Amino acid sequence: MKQVPILVLDFGSQYTQLIARKLRESGVYCEVVPYREDIKNIKAKKPQGIILSGGPASVYAKDAYKPDEEIWNLGLPIMGICYGMQLITQHFGGEVVPATHHEYGKAKLSIEESPIFKGMSSNTVWMSHGDRVERLPDGFRVIGTSENSPYASIANEDKKIYAFQFHPEVHHTVEGTKLLKNFAKYICGCSSTWNMGSFAKEKIKAIREQVGDKKVLCGVSGGVDSSVVSALLHEALPKEQLICVFVDQGLLRKDEAEQVQNMFRLLDIPLITIDAKDEFMKALKGVTDPEKKRKIIGEKFIEVFDREASRHKDVSFLAQGTLYTDVIESVSVKGPSKTIKSHHNVGGLPDWMSFELVEPLKEIFKDEVRALGLELGLPKQMIARHPFPGPGLAIRVMGEVNEEALRLLRESDAIMQEELKASGYYDKVWQAFTVLLNVQSVGVMGDNRTYDNTVAIRMVESVDGMTATFAHIPHNILEQMSRRIINEIDGINRVVYDISSKPPATIEWE
Repeated sequence: MKQVPILVLDFGSQYTQLIARKLRESGVYCEVVPYREDIKNIKAKKPQGIILSGGPASVYAKDAYKPDEEIWNLGLPIMGICYGMQLITQHFGGEVVPATHHEYGKAKLSIEESPIFKGMSSNTVWMSHGDRVERLPDGFRVIGTSENSPYASIANEDKKIYAFQFHPEVHHTVEGTKLLKNFAKYICGCSSTWNMGSFAKEKIKAIREQVGDKKVLCGVSGGVDSSVVSALLHEALPKEQLICVFVDQGLLRKDEAEQVQNMFRLLDIPLITIDAKDEFMKALKGVTDPEKKRKIIGEKFIEVFDREASRHKDVSFLAQGTLYTDVIESVSVKGPSKTIKSHHNVGGLPDWMSFELVEPLKEIFKDEVRALGLELGLPKQMIARHPFPGPGLAIRVMGEVNEEALRLLRESDAIMQEELKASGYYDKVWQAFTVLLNVQSVGVMGDNRTYDNTVAIRMVESVDGMTATFAHIPHNILEQMSRRIINEIDGINRVVYDISSKPPATIEWE
């Protein structure tokens, strides 16, 4: 098992993933695990420091989240954030009480001299808590205060334990990244050695060790993730060991199959294309439930891959572009996840699958995948493509998937993308697409009454897909998209714009 310099125990905060991101951006590799992680697994990762995240619960709740007691005996530096601070206070004999009001928002932090604050000054931080520390544990001192928090930052510097009532990982905490880096560098002794170049070398070596002289079947969708996986495998293995398979399942965007084939010719990576449109459409006939769609598509993909693999000798591995966000969204702090949605490459694989998985991207976020792609020499226009879901357009058609629904969706999406690129906003948003609502509404075209379909335009701004806000696109651009979609596509008479954010909504509608 690879060493993880900083390990974050997740207690359910909406901000937990940002801790890992901030540290990785500082060159320190970091992973997030559930708070209940077995102590043997924690020791196996050989961390140099542990961070206890925030969380929505109270340390006094009947079912309060508690880590394995053994973490306190590892002798490692520990940082506690919000709920993590309250756990530290409680464990070492201090007192935590419910706050008279929930403190949420910006606060001015005044700091004392401490190695954790090296190079920092009193500044703005972001508070989000209910309970608060009332009495310090023995051996701890105050190193930071705010107007409403006399114990905004505390420390036992002999034990190298630091705790903060505010969230250093969020954007609103002005020097938060510096604080996290100080913990990793000056308190834990970590080096800033992690980058995409070192990650690529590490993964190429790991792929060679895992695969040996066997063959790998790599499923290709044409999206960023599968393209980067293909390029990484191409670097790691001889051509005869890599079989890249592109399944045209009939759920792709307009002209996408041709674009994928041209892209792989450019990369000089052999590509087998399988036309499985009829097979997928037959399997999806009459299905309206989103989870069933995802499961059917996931299983059908594996069936097609398995069939193709039987035509080749010694195929023992299936490579796929599982990302860190996919893994995280399939695991919850409580244990078996209350699934938000099954990820095609995490929750959708059938039990009978005979391949061993190769998932070289499952430790990194989407923007890190893009950086890795550039490191491997992939064209920028490929790397800059917006994310596209594994189940394809099936989860952008509300209700049953059929050829007419796909036609309306493809044509509307193509017009929207064309206008977005012409406006210069394509590279300014994380993801943009249309959704066919399968809702009819009354309209007027010329002198005629219409009763046709509605499409929704969805555009979001994000960094890693864990959270997202709707994109504030100028109205004239949206108006042009709407006008063209309604005028040029027979069967659509209304266009709406989705202004919900994640959370509470997800980026995709299904």
